[in-house]
Amino acid sequence: MKKTILTLVALSAVASVMAQGTIGFSTRVTGTVVGHVYGISSEGQKSGNTSGETPAGTQTYLGALLTGSGFSAQLWGGTQGTLEANLAAIGAPSTFRTGATLGGTPVPQTLVVPGVPPAGTGTFQVRAWDNLGGTITTWAQAVTGASHGVSVLFDVSNLGDGVLTLPADMVNFRSFNLVPVPEPATFVLAGLGAAGLLIFRRRK
Repeated sequence: MKKTILTLVALSAVASVMAQGTIGFSTRVTGTVVGHVYGISSEGQKSGNTSGETPAGTQTYLGALLTGSGFSAQLWGGTQGTLEANLAAIGAPSTFRTGATLGGTPVPQTLVVPGVPPAGTGTFQVRAWDNLGGTITTWAQAVTGASHGVSVLFDVSNLGDGVLTLPADMVNFRSFNLVPVPEPATFVLAGLGAAGLLIFRRRK
């Protein structure tokens, strides 16, 4: 009996050490957070909530709300203060819901956040893209092959524990829109510019 109790205590301690916080990947939680992802427009990359979102903001968007399985969204995150370049994907990409109320919001997921304990705080970013009929399946592909966009970084505290406390809501998420992928000519010009600068520096 004593051996069994010691084993249970040991397992409990290991579980406590290995526990990771949970977050609700949802940009629409009535009364807490209501944000959307908008399509491309001539305005370039924008972020911030509109007057009808929660919390209310002053931003406006010309692009339509993303809807359906033709678009993907994924949560990226890390420990509090992690730089954007060092964030890691959390969970698989989600598609978007449809309808006047739910359009522009990803299909919700409950996700475990590696490296951040229950009740801890993490830094997060939502990344979204046009998956071109399911052919663009990762963010790495999207940044060079499809319209895409990112939210501003935001912190979420008091992550859930997956048992006694609910996943934390993304209270600090703010809306954003997609931008078109640069044309091949843009990459060529950028490459020529970099090469010219390198030659100039060497001569100098």
